[in-house]
Amino acid sequence: MAISAKQVKELREKTGAGMMDCKKALTECEGDLDKAVDWLREKGISKAAKKEGRIAAEGLTRVAVDGNVGVVVEVNSETDFVSKNDQFLNLLNTITNAVLANKPANNEEVLAIATPDGTIEELITNATATIGEKITFRRFAIVEKTDDEIFGTYMHMGGSISSLVVLKGGNDEVAKDMAMQVASMNPTYISQKDVPAEVVEHERNLQQQIMAADPAMASKPEKVLAGILNGKVSKHFKDQCLMDQEYFKDPKEKVANFLKNNKAEVVTFVRFAAGEGIEKKEENFAEEVMAQIKG
Repeated sequence: MAISAKQVKELREKTGAGMMDCKKALTECEGDLDKAVDWLREKGISKAAKKEGRIAAEGLTRVAVDGNVGVVVEVNSETDFVSKNDQFLNLLNTITNAVLANKPANNEEVLAIATPDGTIEELITNATATIGEKITFRRFAIVEKTDDEIFGTYMHMGGSISSLVVLKGGNDEVAKDMAMQVASMNPTYISQKDVPAEVVEHERNLQQQIMAADPAMASKPEKVLAGILNGKVSKHFKDQCLMDQEYFKDPKEKVANFLKNNKAEVVTFVRFAAGEGIEKKEENFAEEVMAQIKG
């Protein structure tokens, strides 16, 4: 089958592999993007599984809490310049407050929320006409906590990233630190026990194929191979799991140990990066967060 330039571009963005390698992987996998990613990993060509969160759209996110309810929202614009526009910022705040007050179930309900100046959809249409650039409401998350739990929130660079964490135990400072951890280190799960079984099984199968193709593994006993396999699978998910990550303020300490020392437990978290998953490269925000703290 013919492989399009668009498919090659998308695979390059996901893996960091070269153009010809991406084209070959897609050809071998009959155009299946996910299989091509695995094919490149098996061949040791893929450079960055973590580059899947590349971004093209601009815009901002917001996080806000009221009592036991917290929300994170994202509104996109076509350029970064527009996301600094006062009308855009006011619209973003209006949408955030409307979601917080009304607790809608989906995007359609968000757009239908009435404000003194019209529905959210009408406000977005008016902003698009006035600013001269398409404005889009993309997504939101609502998180509720109990009275004995704590919210931690953090907005990076005015909303390029927003995070919301629910903590049991600890204190406001620990909760804020965990929100900054989530913003800077971008975990997917709280711990490895939260990784879905099918995701673990997929990674296990992939690592088995990689090991089977490695001559160095051929002479190892089955028990040793099983241990190596478990180690490789665990290592793959290490950076994706909050508890296994290095604590951003002290890389010598794990997040799990930091929380234990502060008698705290992360119940849940949400992290939005503006335009995440569309096209522009997400940068190393851990360094920026640290710079802010030191500054």
